[in-house]
Amino acid sequence: MSNYLFAPPEVHSLPVRGEARRFPVRRIYCVGRNYTDHIVEMGGDVRELPFFFQKPADALVPDGATIPYPPFTEDFQYEVELVLAIGSTPADSSETSARAAVCAFGVGIDLTRRDVQIAARKAGRPWEIGKSFDRSAPCSELIAVTSTELPDAGAIELKVDGVTKQSGDILQMIWKPLEIVAKLSEQYELKAGDLIYTGTPAGVGALAPGSKVTAAFGDLCQVSISIA
Repeated sequence: MSNYLFAPPEVHSLPVRGEARRFPVRRIYCVGRNYTDHIVEMGGDVRELPFFFQKPADALVPDGATIPYPPFTEDFQYEVELVLAIGSTPADSSETSARAAVCAFGVGIDLTRRDVQIAARKAGRPWEIGKSFDRSAPCSELIAVTSTELPDAGAIELKVDGVTKQSGDILQMIWKPLEIVAKLSEQYELKAGDLIYTGTPAGVGALAPGSKVTAAFGDLCQVSISIA
């Protein structure tokens, strides 16, 4: 007899290249305002520090999936991002501990109900509803840092229907990958299974039903989705 009133939620996970075992996802953290050009296009102040928000683990979407156009929005947007995967709790908030904690990386898309996000922000309310909705976190397979060193540079881009919409380099990050992990670990106890979406360059824009979207980090990894 089960100890639960109903079946526990399934474990959401990502494949790891060259590994038979999958990466189970515990939490999804996201960094806001981490590329200067994106801050400018959104009307923000480039002097502000980046901030963090979360998406639920079941917002994860695998490569090749079809996502229905979400309800409660008329401005559904894409944001391509480098994704870090945490394999252990950092010993402290130093970059040395951050490096030891990162076990893999990939590329993801922070899907956003932009109109809802902006309306909530203007009203002074939390804008989780614009970011943390169902199927809002597509992500590629992960690449273990044991096989490929954690990059500190590299092209990141997103195409819609074959047309490049976002093109940047992670060198443009205000806060670098290990700095992000170190700063985040000051606020939360990071644990194995956490993903961190590290911010997006300029060029965000709207999606429509029928759109085909591909996000890539150089020639290392990519994730493709379709909007129904």
